[in-house]
Amino acid sequence: MKSASLVLSFLLLVPQIQAQRTSEEETIIRVARTATPAVVGISRSGGSGSGVIVRADGIIITNAHVVGNARTVEVTTADGRTLTGTVLGRDTQLDTAIVRVNAGNLPAAPLGDSDRLEVGQLAIAIGNPLGLERTVTRGVVSAINRDPRGIGIASGLIQTDAAINPGNSGGPLLDSSGRVIGINTAILAGTTGLGFAIPINVATDVMQQIVTTGRVRRAMLGVDTRDITRDISRHFGLPVEEAAIVVRVRRNSPAERAGLRERDFITAVNGDVVRDGNDLLRLLRAHRPGDTVTLTVIRGNERLQVRVQLGEMNAQ
Repeated sequence: MKSASLVLSFLLLVPQIQAQRTSEEETIIRVARTATPAVVGISRSGGSGSGVIVRADGIIITNAHVVGNARTVEVTTADGRTLTGTVLGRDTQLDTAIVRVNAGNLPAAPLGDSDRLEVGQLAIAIGNPLGLERTVTRGVVSAINRDPRGIGIASGLIQTDAAINPGNSGGPLLDSSGRVIGINTAILAGTTGLGFAIPINVATDVMQQIVTTGRVRRAMLGVDTRDITRDISRHFGLPVEEAAIVVRVRRNSPAERAGLRERDFITAVNGDVVRDGNDLLRLLRAHRPGDTVTLTVIRGNERLQVRVQLGEMNAQ
């Protein structure tokens, strides 16, 4: 009778325990429940990782390093199915690959807008670290537009302290509404809390190009830049407080043909503000080879409007 009484007491406490969950806990539980069905495992000879279904007709986004040079991969869905995935294409510079499985009515994760991220907002990672399927970790967006050295991926990454481990690669980074804001890609070796994700706007641009044309075409300006910050500007008495300064103009490039010079300060593209080199890259990614853009340039005491017809960069 005593043990039965204890069981009854515990059962009566369960609703109270559940009621004590914080709003953040409830958010993470809701996101995990709704997003986990869209997370898949991806394996090939020599490697494995994660991916996320973004279209119900079988389109999956993952990392280029997860699929490697494979033409087909094995895809394991949350409901236990094992499917053959065809690698439609990859962009190694952005560590993004697109896989298609021959299945319909799949659970697709909704996509967010990575251009609207705020530092400090909730970030939830789901993936298959070390073979532990659909593990959920949570943290925050620690920084945006990161260019971490040593991981070999183009700049403009999302930094997060949500735990990312080997096997998480290719899985989604989600916001508090369960929308994909990034594709988890790397951690800095020997660190904790320093994970990085490809912004979903960048990954979906790769996806749309590969699905539509079978390849990625990326616009090229043809300059190397460094960032100008307010502290640097004030120290050296520069004419602008934030900009991307041109430190090299590549020969026979669109920039050279348009007349750009070293020590030009690029402050805008088509009127959109350029605060640093990552802003410049992000704005250029919105264009295709052959597009003409207008750069706002500070040269000495002059403010110039320079029209440039963009070239094409090999993305593979």
